[in-house]
Amino acid sequence: MNVYEFTMPLPDGSSKPLSDYEGQVLLIVNTASKCGFTPQYEGLEALHRAYQDKGFEVLGFPCNQFGAQEPGDAEEIKNFCSLTYDVTFPLSKKIAVNGEEADPLWKYLKSQQAGLMGSRAIKWNFTKFLVDRKGTVVARYGSMVKPEQLKADIEKLL
Repeated sequence: MNVYEFTMPLPDGSSKPLSDYEGQVLLIVNTASKCGFTPQYEGLEALHRAYQDKGFEVLGFPCNQFGAQEPGDAEEIKNFCSLTYDVTFPLSKKIAVNGEEADPLWKYLKSQQAGLMGSRAIKWNFTKFLVDRKGTVVARYGSMVKPEQLKADIEKLL
């Protein structure tokens, strides 16, 4: 099993098969618009633009499970990301990353890479999972890890 067997639920109600990204390096991130880590959108977009032509994609998954920091609807989230951070990478519809309602992809990601001290639960917004070209989850980074700190790990996979 790998990430290509899952789909990304889109804001319009459709879904995008992650198999569309087969052969690319992915950075999958749970995001929020009203979080202290929200400025990481800038770094994520910079990574996206720097490596997109080399087979890299950032996938953003808005989530409202942490301090209700993603209260907007799909249109508000899209507008905020576009107007504030010029985000061009794909964003899913708002999802849950923990609990019974957790998106299946996020259940899988957590099963593949534990967080600090072996925890499987996502602790906060802007948790990042790095996926290699074969769809294998190779690393998990917490909210405190800034996108620019991932450059060396991304370049190794490209």
